[in-house]
Amino acid sequence: MTKLAAPAVPLIGFGQVRHTRLRPQWHAFAYTTFFLMLPMRSLPDAPGALAINRRGAISFHDADHGDGRSVEQGGALAWLDELLRTEGITDATGEVWLHCYPRVLGYTFKPVSFWYCHRADGSLRAIVVEVNNTFGERHCYLLDAPQYGVEQQARKVFHVSPFCEVSGGYRFRFLRTAAGAQDAGRTVVRIDHDDDSGPLILTSVSGTLHAITPQTLRRALWGYPAMTLAIIARIHWHALRLWLKRVRFHRKPKAPASIVTR
Repeated sequence: MTKLAAPAVPLIGFGQVRHTRLRPQWHAFAYTTFFLMLPMRSLPDAPGALAINRRGAISFHDADHGDGRSVEQGGALAWLDELLRTEGITDATGEVWLHCYPRVLGYTFKPVSFWYCHRADGSLRAIVVEVNNTFGERHCYLLDAPQYGVEQQARKVFHVSPFCEVSGGYRFRFLRTAAGAQDAGRTVVRIDHDDDSGPLILTSVSGTLHAITPQTLRRALWGYPAMTLAIIARIHWHALRLWLKRVRFHRKPKAPASIVTR
């Protein structure tokens, strides 16, 4: 599938995050979660159920993405358009869907966000994978001319986990289905990390999409009232378990000179 017919209204997804480490010790977990899927070009005119750039139990803030520029400076979308132009991509003028975690009760940590950049005719032009680590660093993997359902690859250059070397590469696969009678479709993202010995880490995030309404926001808040804090706590909890399993610890290297890997 290369085009999306879904209406450009803010969406919320309810689904699951899965993570499996294959070597040198097997380690796996799965958690339920929720996330946002926002049409960034249409967002200023979107219905007002979601708190945007203001306080709210569940909210989205432009400053949480990209280089943190303010709304007066064009916000995160202006940062993205500038990044694409710098990389020679000038035809991603259609809708941009941002798959990200929101702020919950004012707190945020976004391990990874996905920017789906479309042409004016609705076809997918590029995907920007925006990665944050626990050291406050950010890096973007730019996937040029991707296709839904087709594997994309990128060399790993950015430190994420102290239990993985900055080496090898990522394999990405993205799926998104059209809206149905009961929902706004479904999205699946798979990111697998290979090192010199083959597959090492298998991860995915998936969910069913719904329009953002007061009802779906209440469902998210009541079901996951401390999601941001839970994400941070789980990162440290699983790091402790890997340490107890004697998985090798790697010191953080210097961040790459460029914020973008293409």
